[in-house]
Amino acid sequence: MSPFEPSAENAVEIRGLSVTYRGSGKSVRAVKDCSLRIRRGEIIGLVGESGSGKSSALMAIPRLLPAGTLVTGQIICDGTDIANLSEEELNKWRWRRIALVPQGAMNSFTPHLSIERHITEVLTCHMGMSRREGRERAADLALTAGLETSILTRYPHELSGGQKQRAALAAAIACDPDFLLADEPTTALDVITQSEVLETITGLARRRGMGLLLVTHDLPLAAGVCDRLAVMKDGLIVEKGLSRQIVTEPAHDYTKKLIEAIRAMEKPPEVLP
Repeated sequence: MSPFEPSAENAVEIRGLSVTYRGSGKSVRAVKDCSLRIRRGEIIGLVGESGSGKSSALMAIPRLLPAGTLVTGQIICDGTDIANLSEEELNKWRWRRIALVPQGAMNSFTPHLSIERHITEVLTCHMGMSRREGRERAADLALTAGLETSILTRYPHELSGGQKQRAALAAAIACDPDFLLADEPTTALDVITQSEVLETITGLARRRGMGLLLVTHDLPLAAGVCDRLAVMKDGLIVEKGLSRQIVTEPAHDYTKKLIEAIRAMEKPPEVLP
């Protein structure tokens, strides 16, 4: 039985997904006929080198790819193909059912709005809360994401990289979504901050029973926190299975090369006589 065998309930599934970027006289097929399932309560890691198509596959789920991108296949959530929803219908799924922690959180903030305003906007638009209710909820969310409430009055440029990622996480979980998509959430952070931010994201997913799709090029990082892994190369998912199985018994040549490269890097340097 495939570790990602389709199940219509309590899961998001991508079925036969292909993503093609169309430019002037040239098209690039970034994702090729990929299928993957993210169940509630489970953390899935989508790993591979830069340019393998990981982020394109993830961003296709909430339909946040650039205009003009050709996307084919199905994106099923609890029996509904959200790939065919109108923009108005899709907005009922974003944030409340499926939320995103983007790569490079600074790009997800409007510079002239405070962090509190960013979070309260999500709550008023998608949960119907009043401004007062939103501000109270924003304080709770900041603490949940590992931030001091004093951060709420500050602006994006006043935050460190780790604080921005935590603020983006606070906004993402504002509507208590069933599924969380995290696109390289620790990029450009120092090693200690990477570990802390990732621990916060995965810990929240576990405690809240969310399904989490974590995109990263860091196989050891993914193997350490994910229940299952899917390995992507040149737009194709070449291998998927339990994290322990992928690391100890890789089946595809590409996965084997990734593991071998990691082990080579971990070897202690030889001491010259």
